[in-house]
Amino acid sequence: MSGHSKWATTKRKKAGIDAKRAKLFTKAAKLITIAARDGKSGDVMMNPGLRLAVDNAKAASMPKENIDRAIKKGLGGAEGGAMLEEVIYEAYAPGGTAILIECLTDNKNRAIGEIRAILNKKGGTLASSNSVNYLFKKVGQLLIEQAKNTLKGEEMEMAIIESGADDFAIEDGLIIVTCGFTELNKVKTNLEAAGIKIDSAEIVHQAMVYNDVPADKVAQIETIIDLIDDLDDVNNVYSNANL
Repeated sequence: MSGHSKWATTKRKKAGIDAKRAKLFTKAAKLITIAARDGKSGDVMMNPGLRLAVDNAKAASMPKENIDRAIKKGLGGAEGGAMLEEVIYEAYAPGGTAILIECLTDNKNRAIGEIRAILNKKGGTLASSNSVNYLFKKVGQLLIEQAKNTLKGEEMEMAIIESGADDFAIEDGLIIVTCGFTELNKVKTNLEAAGIKIDSAEIVHQAMVYNDVPADKVAQIETIIDLIDDLDDVNNVYSNANL
């Protein structure tokens, strides 16, 4: 029986990992499609936004054929035209926590319906436009895994400072570099020129003021964020919760 239980547990873990990988690939494909469409080019050398999206997809080990398919879709090729829209929804979670929900969707009614259902069930509420958005600012964010890089300590810090980044922090072996969102490509290029391997680079919404969450609301807020983040139409979820 113990062998059976272990196998069942292993299968559940594998299913969870596979699901997360599939979600990651879906997100990467959408970003590539939009970048190719908006930049009107499938050439990464001529389309900086596409280069960023493709680099992130490759860092996530997305197969080349998936990348090529997403580019063709963005250019309206054999895979069909790209009807994806970028939409941001705003919400409140218990304890006054502000939530910003970034979607890449081909059906806004479905996206908002699924988000509303989670919020209603878990104690959150949708917010009116711009009632939450002003609490966040757009920044460029680059993630660097220390273990994958030969530059260490002061050498790494100096390379980050000279890249034009605004700030950086180190958490659990991961270096989080932030910069102006318009400077993201420049900072990424400078870091790579210094020999630094970058795990991802993207424009994110960073909370400017954090909200202290009552201890009895932490689990509830985390559940809301996780459930929304798992939705296929959702690209990123940001909150100002100090958990």
